[in-house]
Amino acid sequence: MSGSPDVSAVLLFPSGRELVRRLPPLLIGIALIALGTSLSVRAHLGLSPWDVFHQGVSKHTGISLGWVIVIVGAVVLLAWIPLHQRLGVGTIVNTALVGTLVKVFLPHVGAPDMIVVRVAMLLGAIASFGLGGGLYIGAALGPGPRDGLMTAITARGHRLWAVRMVLELSVFVVGWALGGNVGIGTALIACSLGPSIHFALNRFHLPVPRPSEAVLGE
Repeated sequence: MSGSPDVSAVLLFPSGRELVRRLPPLLIGIALIALGTSLSVRAHLGLSPWDVFHQGVSKHTGISLGWVIVIVGAVVLLAWIPLHQRLGVGTIVNTALVGTLVKVFLPHVGAPDMIVVRVAMLLGAIASFGLGGGLYIGAALGPGPRDGLMTAITARGHRLWAVRMVLELSVFVVGWALGGNVGIGTALIACSLGPSIHFALNRFHLPVPRPSEAVLGE
């Protein structure tokens, strides 16, 4: 025998019934996040701080927004290595799928001129971010690359709110300088994201099995 299984690995890479139970909300959550990104882009009222950065990079490189999201996610994962942050199924799926789905959704989302419709799209984006974030985090299959970077730095003894503020302000400033879309939507998304995800998480969080149950495959 090689000893006891790595419990944390079992929880982040479940198999059988546990994976079947937790994978659907993860996939739905990631799809909603991609939809929210697409809606916010077409509303043209301002993007989330990270998406301001993604769009700025896209404008200067000529690489599509979806691919930039995938590439930046992969690069951020490299920063996990010295921080010893552990990835999971959700990390891999998030990194590969959010940007890919943005590429799928964007051509099918119109860019209206009427401000009423654009505001409605922005509110729809905020709702999609909140519900999607609650579902993906609640699946407990590992954080996305950007969230994982935040939690890994926080685990070094820093305050979560301070780490998040520094990270998001940094990418926001760089993205703004690169020409990313900044507006009232940027502030609304930044201020509402935490509360909306918290609201959804309280309702869609899946209970994680006890370590002994996860190891035994119960």
